[in-house]
Amino acid sequence: MKTEHTDPDRATLTELAGGIHAWVQPDGSWFINNAGAIADERGIVLVDTCATAARTRRFLDAVDEANASAPIRYAVNTHLHGDHTNGNALLPESAVVIGHTATREAMLREALHDRLHEVWDPAPDWGISSYRAPDLALHGDLTLHTGRHRVELQHPGHPAHSPGDVIAWVADEGVLFAGDLLFHGVTPLVISGSVEGALRSLDWLAGFPVTSVVPGHGPVISGSAFARVLEDHARYYRFVLDTARRARADGLDPLQAARDAELGEFEHWPDQERLVLNLHRAFADADDTDPDPDQAFGDAMEFNGGRLSCGA
Repeated sequence: MKTEHTDPDRATLTELAGGIHAWVQPDGSWFINNAGAIADERGIVLVDTCATAARTRRFLDAVDEANASAPIRYAVNTHLHGDHTNGNALLPESAVVIGHTATREAMLREALHDRLHEVWDPAPDWGISSYRAPDLALHGDLTLHTGRHRVELQHPGHPAHSPGDVIAWVADEGVLFAGDLLFHGVTPLVISGSVEGALRSLDWLAGFPVTSVVPGHGPVISGSAFARVLEDHARYYRFVLDTARRARADGLDPLQAARDAELGEFEHWPDQERLVLNLHRAFADADDTDPDPDQAFGDAMEFNGGRLSCGA
């Protein structure tokens, strides 16, 4: 079930290559995301912010200290979820926030944690009451020429973790910011996207000649470990799809299917309750509909003993 060892206070800013930093918050569970910064003489490109005001300020202070108070020129949102976007509200007005069109549209409609505030126990101390959607929306690809680095923003071409996933690729250093297309050692989540699409995105990601990968959650992935992490994800997504097919044939709903499932090799990953949410997505996709988030999260709470817990 849910781990109780979340500790975003132990977050670290690590330089992966010249001016390219990863901000990793342990343990990568609910609302405890990774972010990053790409800096050169012209300023900083952030990749994502954090879920709460306190975590975002800690991240921004670390970036500021590492880069001699260089200005933040751009902030890229890898997708819509609040753990990666809530902190946009704390960015300087002069910083241009960039995201996919689908991300901007979804953020303008509603904040997910506002609709599902009763799910979390304890609820995070958000410290943020307003939301800032991307100022600049991309539909396909976009390249930022920042001076020393060329930052390529790319979309896989289909829904995966979400409809508007964007990766940031720094080709000259082989550093890939993958957002929530990858969860390293943490159960993936695709309720907002597509199980089949998430599976297909892995082949696309495999085409990047990486030296380091910053996943949306979990430890940084080395180039030598990248293929294994992709294979782990692929097996999990196939497990979800196979479980959904069998359950539908047997007349089970997603909660019943999750309770009957044998997690096997995935049992050690935190946030096992996400299987319920992923099955809701797989069931909905099979019917060409959208899952009901309230029903899905309610079932996940029931699977997890009546609550979902994330770092406060």
